Amino acid sequence: MVGELIADRYELEELVGSGGMSSVYRAHDSLLERHVALKVMHEQLLGEGDQVERFRREARLAAQLSHPNIVTVIDRGEQQGRQFIVFEYVEGENLKALIERESPLPEREAIRVALQVAEGLSFAHAHGLVHRDVKPQNVLLTEDGRAKVTDFGIARSTEVHHGLTRTGTVMGTSDYISPEQARGGHVDASSDIYALGAVLYELLTGDVPFHGDNFVSVAMRHINDPPPSVQEQRPELSPRLDAAIRRAMAKDPDDRFPTMEAFAAELRACLAERDGAAFGPLDQTLIVPGARRRRRPVRGPMERPTVWPLILLLGGLAVLAGVFAVVFALTGSPTKFGPALHKATGGATRSAPVQLSGLSGYDPFGTGGEHDEDARLATDGQQGTFWETEHYNSSLSSLDKPGVGLLLDAGSVRKVSQVTVTSDTPGFTAEIQAGPSSAGPFRPVSGTQTVGASTSFTIHNARARYFVVWITDLGQNASVHVNEVTAKS
Repeated sequence: MVGELIADRYELEELVGSGGMSSVYRAHDSLLERHVALKVMHEQLLGEGDQVERFRREARLAAQLSHPNIVTVIDRGEQQGRQFIVFEYVEGENLKALIERESPLPEREAIRVALQVAEGLSFAHAHGLVHRDVKPQNVLLTEDGRAKVTDFGIARSTEVHHGLTRTGTVMGTSDYISPEQARGGHVDASSDIYALGAVLYELLTGDVPFHGDNFVSVAMRHINDPPPSVQEQRPELSPRLDAAIRRAMAKDPDDRFPTMEAFAAELRACLAERDGAAFGPLDQTLIVPGARRRRRPVRGPMERPTVWPLILLLGGLAVLAGVFAVVFALTGSPTKFGPALHKATGGATRSAPVQLSGLSGYDPFGTGGEHDEDARLATDGQQGTFWETEHYNSSLSSLDKPGVGLLLDAGSVRKVSQVTVTSDTPGFTAEIQAGPSSAGPFRPVSGTQTVGASTSFTIHNARARYFVVWITDLGQNASVHVNEVTAKS
C-alpha cells in the first residue's frame, strides 16, 4: 500500500505498474536518500511455491547483470513473507508509451532504440541469461533517451535444462513471441532476437506484426505466416533494414542472426548507412536515402522548356523530313531513315541488351560458398554450361534458409526492364533483386516466379549495377542450375 514502509527503509510513494505476479511502486530509500523502483509480489501468490521461487530467481539472475542498457537490481528481500526486489528508478516512460504517442518513429530513432536493447540483451546472453519476454513494455526510456531492458521475470539461464520454465510451457507475450516459444519448444537467445525484430517492426510501423482474436490465433500466425515487410508500410525505409528485420523474424532459428551481437552489428551498419546518406554530421533530422533516389536529374540545356531550343528542334525535324521525302521518292522505301526519324520524333525505342557478368554465388544466410568459380558460366552465352547451387535435401522442397542466389554485374549502373533465366533443372522458385554494390543491400525488383526452361522476369523500377537471381525454393531438385541469364533495358 502507498505509504507503507518496507524493510524499515523503502517508503512506497506511488503505484507505477501492476502485472500478474507483482506490482511496482516508486519508493523513497531513506537510507541513501534517493528514489528506487520496488517490485512487490502479490499476496495471493505467496502460497504458490513455484511462483515464489520464480520471483526469487528473477532477483538472483538480474542481479548478475550490470550494463548501461539493463535496469540495475539494488536489493532483494522479504517482509512478513512478501517478496520484493529493489531496482534503480528510471525517470521516463516505457517504450510502449512512446509508440502509442509518437509512432511510427523516424528510421534513425527506431534503429537507435533497438540497437541499445540489442546491446543490453547481448550482454545478458553473454552471461548465460535469455530474457524470453522482450516487448516494448519491458524497455524503459530515461529522460535523456537511453533504453534499459527490465523485467527478467520469466528469464532463463542458458545452462539450465530442467526447472520452472521447461520445454512444453508457453510463456511470453503473443505479439512478440517466437514460433518455437509459441509451440512450447526449446527457447534460447534466438527467441530474443525474433522478439526484438518484432519490436523494431512496431517502432517503424506503429503496429504489431500479426493480429488475431486471442493469444492462440496470434501465436499461430507467428508460427505459420511469413515475416512482414516494413517497406510495404513505409516504402522510403532502407531495404537493408527491412531485410534485417525479416531475417531476425525468420521462422527457423537457424535462419536468424547467429547471435544478438550479430543482430546489433547489422543495426549499427543500417544506422551508419542511413546517416551516411545525410552527407553531413549526424543530427536528428530524418533524411531518407530513397528520397534522393527519386530526385529528378538535372536537365541539360536541350531539355529545358525554352522557346529557342524548341524552334531549332522543329526546324531540324522539318529538314530531316525533307531529306526523308527525297530518299523515299528515289528509292520507294522508308526503311533506311525510318528508325532514325522514329527516334527523333519521340517514338518508342526498341529495348537493348544489357550485358551481364556472373560474379559469384550469393549466400548471406549460409557459409558463403555456392560454386563461386562457376558463376561466369551463367553468362558465357553457352546453354550447355551452368552455375549451380550446393546440394540440399530435396525432400523438404526448400533450402532450410531464406534463399541463395547468383550475383551478376551489369558493368555500370543500368536501367533493366527484363531478365531472362534459362535452366535445365526447372521447377525452382526465384525472384530478381538489385543493389548498389556487390555486397548489397539487395531489394526485390520483380515478382516471384517458378522457373521453367526459359523464364522472363519483368523488372520494376530497377536502375542498378548489381543484380541477384534469388532462389527461395528448389522445387523437387536437390540443387538447381542456372544455365544462362540475359537482360534487356
